[in-house]
Amino acid sequence: MINITEVRNAQSLNAENTEFEVEINHPQYSWIPYGLNSADTDNTVDNKALLELIGSNFEAYVAPTQEELDAEAEESVRRQRDDILSTEVDSIVSNPLRWADLSSTEQLEMANYRTALLDITEQEGFPHNVVWPVKGET
Repeated sequence: MINITEVRNAQSLNAENTEFEVEINHPQYSWIPYGLNSADTDNTVDNKALLELIGSNFEAYVAPTQEELDAEAEESVRRQRDDILSTEVDSIVSNPLRWADLSSTEQLEMANYRTALLDITEQEGFPHNVVWPVKGET
């Protein structure tokens, strides 16, 4: 087990003060960021000792605003959409040989599916109630 004797810049990540972002002075790597969770069973670093080092010297947890939660949800949906576009759609649509292998019906379905994915951000429930299009059903 690595013995940590110094911590700095601790910030609580929850109201229970059981999870923290903190910098630890690692004996090999010097100051590094560390995510501390009191329920973590990994024994590489003694989290109980870290909690004692932190004591009451930490920034209190601040709950995210609704605006921050919405922005995070929007980013998550966009990332998921972009992943679908890059792995399932654009590799076909942007490849002339693969595109030419599709029938005109399949091309139309793929184009409609791509458009429906791009239009997710225009849905009334975006970003919290997104109805994901299904390939071939758009």
